[in-house]
Amino acid sequence: MKRGGHRVGFISDTYWNSEQLAQLLRAGSPGLVWDFLYASCDHGNSKSEKLFGTYLAEQGVDAASSFHIGDNDNADIKGARRYGIRPRYYPQASAALASKLQRETSIFELLCPGRPSRLDHGARTLRRAVAAQSAERSPGFHLGATVLGPVMTAFDAFIEARRAALAAQGARVSVGFLGRDGLLPHLIWQDAHNQSGVYLEVNRRVSLVGSADTLEPLCDLLGRVGKIDAPTFVDIVKVQPPAVMAFFAKYPDGIASGRELADALPDLMGAHEIIDIAAGVRARLLGYLRAKIPDFDSCTDLILVDLGYSASVQKSLRRIFDCEGIRIRLHGAYLLTLDDAFDDIVDDDTAEGLISDRVITPHVKRMLIRNVALLEQLCCSAEGSVRDYRDGEVLREDDQRPAGQLALATEVQSGARAYASRAGDLAPRYALQPYREPDTAARWATAVLGRFLLLPDDDELVLLSGFKHDVNLGTQALAAMLDGNFVNDQIIARGIGSACTAPAPPMWLAGSFSLLSPAHAYLYVLFGTNRLPANVFGEAQCGTLQVGLFRRDGQASLETISVHHSGLGELRLRIPLSRRMGVTMIAVPLAKLMRQGMLHGVVVQSGETTGDAAKSPDVRSIGDERLIYAGLERNGRHFHASSEEGTLLIPVDACADDVAIYSVALTSLNHDRILTIDDHGATGGPAATLAWRKTDFAR
Repeated sequence: MKRGGHRVGFISDTYWNSEQLAQLLRAGSPGLVWDFLYASCDHGNSKSEKLFGTYLAEQGVDAASSFHIGDNDNADIKGARRYGIRPRYYPQASAALASKLQRETSIFELLCPGRPSRLDHGARTLRRAVAAQSAERSPGFHLGATVLGPVMTAFDAFIEARRAALAAQGARVSVGFLGRDGLLPHLIWQDAHNQSGVYLEVNRRVSLVGSADTLEPLCDLLGRVGKIDAPTFVDIVKVQPPAVMAFFAKYPDGIASGRELADALPDLMGAHEIIDIAAGVRARLLGYLRAKIPDFDSCTDLILVDLGYSASVQKSLRRIFDCEGIRIRLHGAYLLTLDDAFDDIVDDDTAEGLISDRVITPHVKRMLIRNVALLEQLCCSAEGSVRDYRDGEVLREDDQRPAGQLALATEVQSGARAYASRAGDLAPRYALQPYREPDTAARWATAVLGRFLLLPDDDELVLLSGFKHDVNLGTQALAAMLDGNFVNDQIIARGIGSACTAPAPPMWLAGSFSLLSPAHAYLYVLFGTNRLPANVFGEAQCGTLQVGLFRRDGQASLETISVHHSGLGELRLRIPLSRRMGVTMIAVPLAKLMRQGMLHGVVVQSGETTGDAAKSPDVRSIGDERLIYAGLERNGRHFHASSEEGTLLIPVDACADDVAIYSVALTSLNHDRILTIDDHGATGGPAATLAWRKTDFAR
């Protein structure tokens, strides 16, 4: 416009004055000049009020000859029209995208504290531009285009930077994307680069067996498998040692735990057997690599691209190459890394992650990796995992995942590829360089990915609710991705802090927290960033209560238990029982605590001791249909007692362990929360709530 002879300037609603606004503009575009600059705080009026009128009067121009560009319909468009100025509307992000961006800013500040959350070299502007110019497509495509695409495009730039650095040193570089969840990075690479990149179906199981010269690696692998049978073992090692077959024959249905097999294996197989097995796997694997990678034997450096995390395949391939005298250097390029696992990477090899310890703390990274199974499924190929090779071709396991999940993942991948392609066109047009500073790009990739994995919105939860995780390792098992009831039961039994460390499944723990509420998901993020103080969100004793215990022999007794309140204001009752007590029913006088309230659930844990039971993550819920409300009116989870005799009866099941703990979670609806009691039993809460009298429940 300046070159065309027009007068150009800025009019802005802002709490910055014109001098500060000028500094901001020139920082964004050095050498920028203008004819006028109006900031609302200098004039005491906004664009919706009189600021446009002030501009017209001071500049002495005809309104009809003025042209205003803005992104706010009320202030920019309606405000300009009110004074006869022609407007041009460039919409802000859609409500759905704006909500994601707002959550990303919050996540950025939690995961990357102390870093400026607004300076991203145009990454967010590029996302808005791509979204504004994209045709409306399916929800899966939209997820790929607005969330996964930006992350994978940043990852692609990271991979290319590593390739270019090696090539600049004179290396002959090949880039291999490890299947199955390396498929999406491979597709984006192929779309964006002329260089050849190959998709390599090499997994941890095959590479580890091929690299083994002792039984230790195989034992380590098997120890991570929940259950295993003889056919699965044979599929892994390709032989049927008689002693191992006899081992399986001792177990019901021939199924043992992986840990039991791993412990017994050194006595069932000799070291020479695994050496022979490994040699065969190595030969078939190298035949496959030579068939897939052009000029494999003249390559000096091979970049292995994967989502992460500890470079196990890279390390196994290094041992395989060393055994066969292959001097190709290996360089891991990972999205997420457990950097402390790289200590044993050999000197000539390298391993680096886009999201590394230089970007976020190891504690935060482990939270992301705890929830990364969802990302793996979205990036994954629609084929079963490799189990072996024959004549340079892949032999795969059957894929157990639902067809609908595979179709949705393909849609998401299509959206991600569309974003990467469109972003490549638009970034130079608008002079945006979101990957100019690698650390900044990595932090924003972390924020986008972290928001998706840790704070999903309702649309994403609905879209992905049917996803299952393919456990792999030669099994046919599918693990649940989402389970809100599991998280609720964990919170009732162990508190929110312990629930945040619950083992898998469910594989998507943060999403399972989100099924309870967005607030629960945010508390999970706070825990993962060390901002969930235990003395705020933990539990504290606030009184005692006597409960009735009915025994198998017909006798009944009263036992005093402690009442705790949680950081969310809920009450927790925990009733420990010994198997020797022979209790068949627990009577909890709820009306002594509250006349009306919400029962969140009743759960049970067990163990050899009270401590073991309290720590156990194996939590079982007592179904609502089994609970008896005596003298209580019930509507869903709400209950109301007309008198102090209202009682909850909980059936006690037979338990194989010595101790069982029954936990009850409640929220009162008829009084303020009870305050914590001090060492002398005093409390600041309502006195009436602690005046519980003994009652004989035997009648």
